[in-house]
Formats: sequence, structure tokens, C-alpha cells
Amino acid sequence: MILYAAADLLWASKIRGVADGLGIPARPVRTIEMLEARLADSPVKAVVVDLDKGEEGLALVRRAKRAAGVRVLAWGPHVDKAMLQAARDAGADDVLTRGAFEHSMEDVLLSLAGR
Repeated sequence: MILYAAADLLWASKIRGVADGLGIPARPVRTIEMLEARLADSPVKAVVVDLDKGEEGLALVRRAKRAAGVRVLAWGPHVDKAMLQAARDAGADDVLTRGAFEHSMEDVLLSLAGR
């Protein structure tokens, strides 16, 4: 299963739609509490975090990174270099610009799902 934290419904719908189309189980997480619950009750392979969530997004990256065997991918605006670096510093395994993530979403999700 892949968990995703999107800052808006548009991105949440895109991720869910692509994951569904690929047959990859995907669930949203909006808060640390939701992330904790999903990690406790599901076999999570990866967490994908929208850096437009700001500090909350970085907190999700840090918490997800502490989970054994979970890959963390963060994405955000290419102009916000400080936030992209903050995600790397928080432990994200991969950090992509929004455009790079959108254009390669199928491949990224397949890779994160281990396919």
C-alpha cells in the first residue's frame, strides 16, 4: 500500500486515480494521527508527501521515515528550493519537483509499490 498526503483535492484525486488505474492500493493521510493509524494497520511500502502542506508535510516525512521498510517521496514547487532541501534534510528518500512528479507519476508509483 502507498499512502499519500496531498495539500489539495486535485492532487489527491490525481494520485488516487493513477494508483487505482495501476491496481496499486493507495490511501490518503491528512495528519500524523492518520499516518500512525495506517502504519499500524496496513502493510505500507511508501508514503508520498506534498510539500505544499508546509511544516505538516515535513512532519509527515520525518514520521514516515522512522517506519521500517517504508520509502518516502516528497514533491513540491520547483521554485521552493528551501522546502525541497528541507524534505531531503527530513529524510525523504526521493524529492521531486511538482512537474517531474506529475509527468512520471505512473512510473514513480509502480516503483514505490515494488512493481
